Amino acid sequence: ILINRKKLEKILKLVEKPARYIGMEKNSIVKDFDKTKVKFAFCFPDTYELAMSYLGLHILYFLINQNEDYLCERAFLPNYDMEKKMREEGLELFSLENKEELKNFDAIGFTLQYELSFPNILRMLDLANIEYKSEDRKESDPIIVAGGPCAVNPEPIAEIIDVFQIGEGEEMMLKFLELVKIKKEKNQTKDEFLEALAKEDGFYVPKFYKPHYNEDGTVKNYEKLNPNCKDRVKRNYISSVDKMFQIDRMIVPYIDVVHKRAVVEIFRGCTKGCRFCQAGMLYRPIREKSEENIKNIAKTMIDNTGYDDVSLFSLSTCDYTNLREVAGEMKEYFVKNNVSVSLPSLRLDSPSIDVLKDLSDVRKSSLTFAPEAGSQRLRDVINKNVTEENLVDVMNYVFGEGWSKIKLYFMIGLPTETEEDIRGIKELAYLVRDLFFKRDREDIKGDFRLVVSTSCFVPKPFTPFQWFKQDSIDEFYEKIGILRSSIKDKKVEYNYHDPELSYIEAVLARGDRKLADALIYAYKEESKAEKLDNEFIYENYLNAFKEFDLDPDFYARRERSYDEVLPWDIIDVGVSKEFLIREYEKSMKAETTKDCRISCNACGIENCEMRGKHENFV
Repeated sequence: ILINRKKLEKILKLVEKPARYIGMEKNSIVKDFDKTKVKFAFCFPDTYELAMSYLGLHILYFLINQNEDYLCERAFLPNYDMEKKMREEGLELFSLENKEELKNFDAIGFTLQYELSFPNILRMLDLANIEYKSEDRKESDPIIVAGGPCAVNPEPIAEIIDVFQIGEGEEMMLKFLELVKIKKEKNQTKDEFLEALAKEDGFYVPKFYKPHYNEDGTVKNYEKLNPNCKDRVKRNYISSVDKMFQIDRMIVPYIDVVHKRAVVEIFRGCTKGCRFCQAGMLYRPIREKSEENIKNIAKTMIDNTGYDDVSLFSLSTCDYTNLREVAGEMKEYFVKNNVSVSLPSLRLDSPSIDVLKDLSDVRKSSLTFAPEAGSQRLRDVINKNVTEENLVDVMNYVFGEGWSKIKLYFMIGLPTETEEDIRGIKELAYLVRDLFFKRDREDIKGDFRLVVSTSCFVPKPFTPFQWFKQDSIDEFYEKIGILRSSIKDKKVEYNYHDPELSYIEAVLARGDRKLADALIYAYKEESKAEKLDNEFIYENYLNAFKEFDLDPDFYARRERSYDEVLPWDIIDVGVSKEFLIREYEKSMKAETTKDCRISCNACGIENCEMRGKHENFV
């Protein structure tokens, strides 16, 4: 370790933002590495700035470290300048706290927040001098565990990860570490440990399941190779968010990160039922924290971090039952200390206006809203229950209160989309522009700026659109071209997401176990490249698929039948396939489904507070 520290000190003088790699931030925890029984490395497969903005990291970090037997340290993807110097000096990837090499930990955990981070996992394993595939690793190597939303289709990286945690991690992580402790005490083999895990709900051990395929390449079935495994691995969720571990502090970085603020989670789940939204399906049922709990956590969080902004966080923050009361009381408490209360997401509806009124003295550089589609018909298809009238009401209010910079997010390539729907995006943008300028001159405040962004629709597992095909890259560019040529106002900026990357994302999101070798191949080629850009990444993936005789269109652009065995059918997230089929059928007829708070829609989730509360309960 002493030699590594000397190498590290030498390198840090030569790289950009050395604070990414030194640790020692306020609220970070350094334990005695040698005296702690179980050593766990939390790995975020991206850079420090993005990783430190992820609330889940802070939750698990403090949850694990409160147990004297367990140690949790952090490791992130080094920037390219740092990686180059590490390879030149022979310095392996290390943790921030004790600067310990990752291969010396008992377990390494990756969070899977987005599919395009999969190659970063390989990069981190490579820098840690750990083999890519589970079958090639030694008994003495750390257990590789992964969780997060992308874990619900674990198959594309099933040959790389030893075990997946399916669901919410607080309780599962403690069970995992308890079994690691037993493994060490009893000197169990890795297989004995994995077998003990596989008996528990929420843990998927790929080596104990063998996929069989039909002649057309689709999955035929999964063969259980260990009788103790579950037929399907059931998602774990926490029934009471008030009784679970409550985080009261965050690690405070020395440098600017994506979100530098105190974050208070106010509820989990979402009741809106947007048909494209994977998170809205995965985190059901909705579970709210008590008002008192939220206020107490916020106060303690500010005291323990020194931040001047506290953000009330959830999938759809404005849907918290008593948000106006909570936000108003918090604002009143914090205003004397110059601490603002902010919301990370706003809906285009009257509750958003009500909350903005209560927080009217909070000024942001811009406000962001997501109509998602340019026409009411298409918003009905995706079950985005907002109208043009909602947009007009919200814009009139925010402009009247002095906001002048707005961002609108849309998706292109949604099921049943037409050219008229695409042109509707431009029409909505120009409507917002007109609402700003067609007011009395004395009422117009600020320099108006509207940013319109489109992402490319990716059909995700466990959504009603999981059977739908993705647009071709040419179709995406045709739709982008329509918007680029029609949005001519200098006050309206148009941005779009790269269709090539969205195509690769769809392949990885809907892929099966045959993709692992192609992923490893693509990473190895990428690691040789002197320059990385989106065009290179796309072509590199295509070359990798060709090398292993894989057709990416088979994964991304193929309509799937209801009776096809999907690669992720081995996982049970709680939402029934029958419900997803009903929602898909309704979407094709542009029929909407009511909010779960208004009408129970029998999605299959057990122990849901909404279940049976409504007359039309199925």
